[in-house]
Amino acid sequence: MMPEVFYRLLVSAALLGGGWLAFRLINRRALTGAQRLIDRFPAYQPGLPALVYFTTPNCAPCKTVQRPAIERLKTQWDGYFQVLEVDASAQPQTAQEWGVLSVPTTFIFDRQGQPRYVNHGVTPAKTLQQQLNLEDYSI
Repeated sequence: MMPEVFYRLLVSAALLGGGWLAFRLINRRALTGAQRLIDRFPAYQPGLPALVYFTTPNCAPCKTVQRPAIERLKTQWDGYFQVLEVDASAQPQTAQEWGVLSVPTTFIFDRQGQPRYVNHGVTPAKTLQQQLNLEDYSI
């Protein structure tokens, strides 16, 4: 009985570790690709943190959760960061180049234009605020 339990725990740990490693590699690949792609946005302003937001018109979580979270941040921190929105259904090649697997997906860039975070799925406003380092500014 004990060797079977140990074996199952070992297999479970290996699967969890493999999943975690795959997730980290996918995120690293997305961030590396994003670094060379940010300058393609005509509206991108160097020197200002950026939130690149991939969405689609039919994405319910985008409309009901993610967009309101981003709008709250824009209202509170207007002028301290920029939002670059991409319709992944209208620009599938761009979404593919960025490694977008699902919508909503957000990328966070620091002031130097370096990609710092990628969020697959809905991300709360508080998390986006922390990732953008908006606490560093006093408003």
